Amino acid sequence: MIIQSVSQLIGNTPLIDLQVNVPKNSHIYAKLEMFNPGGSVKDRLGQYLLQDGSKKGKINQETTIIEPTAGNTGIGLALAATQSHLKTILVVPEKFSFEKQQLMKALGAKIVHTPSEDGIKGAIKKARELAQETPNSYVPMQFENPANPAAYYQTLAPELVSELKQPITAFVAGAGSGGTFAGVAKYLQEKDATTKTIVVEPEGSILNGGPAHSHRIEGIGVEFVPPFFSDLQIDQTITISDEDAFAEVRRMAQEQGLFIGSSSGAALAASLKVAETLPENSTIVTIFPDSGERYLSENIYD
Repeated sequence: MIIQSVSQLIGNTPLIDLQVNVPKNSHIYAKLEMFNPGGSVKDRLGQYLLQDGSKKGKINQETTIIEPTAGNTGIGLALAATQSHLKTILVVPEKFSFEKQQLMKALGAKIVHTPSEDGIKGAIKKARELAQETPNSYVPMQFENPANPAAYYQTLAPELVSELKQPITAFVAGAGSGGTFAGVAKYLQEKDATTKTIVVEPEGSILNGGPAHSHRIEGIGVEFVPPFFSDLQIDQTITISDEDAFAEVRRMAQEQGLFIGSSSGAALAASLKVAETLPENSTIVTIFPDSGERYLSENIYD
């Protein structure tokens, strides 16, 4: 296959039938989003947000893209921006992965740090301040932009249905901005109202009503309920500990040769819990958003 641009490599990622011991003879299928060119599910979002902004007349050749991000959306946006030669400023809480920040810089993005203790809310506030100071700038604002779930409704969800060609008993996935989960869940429910939708969060996220606090799992976990969830049917929220998530990260590397990130580990741990409650021979679909390689400095395999 010959391509003219890395953007042509976004999407159509592999779907793996995980060869693990799943309760009740069920199957867990995981979408391997690390096979996108920027290494994560957010490549889809970065491309879609810039296309959407351009169609709405909010982006021209001189526009500076500004976005608060935990990392992968920043990489996805910076990757998409390289195709249009746009400047990118990414606002990142200091605590997030060194590797992800290096990748953003490699793609030409400028990084502005905010204090870790201010969380993503602090990054959102700073991004809006920078937009006020920067002429001809655009903040896609993944956390409230309907183009976020639309990106996955239009791309990832149809791929799952096309590839599986069988009823999906349950869809299990993590939530950070909530766009991936909301877009895919909405599509799957429209196709089959019996498909259960289960959102995954780390301990320290607030969806299950627990207190907000820090956690090692990156990429998922919320400080506020995503607006995309307001009209969405969510059958269950499962909270996963750092220990359980990283145990699956290590197990997938050692037993399956799969390098997955901590949000993927949490999704797998939750999928195994869900399998215990479903009928025999159920089909569970989950998302592995990125790889473990961008968290090596966090000693995730120790």
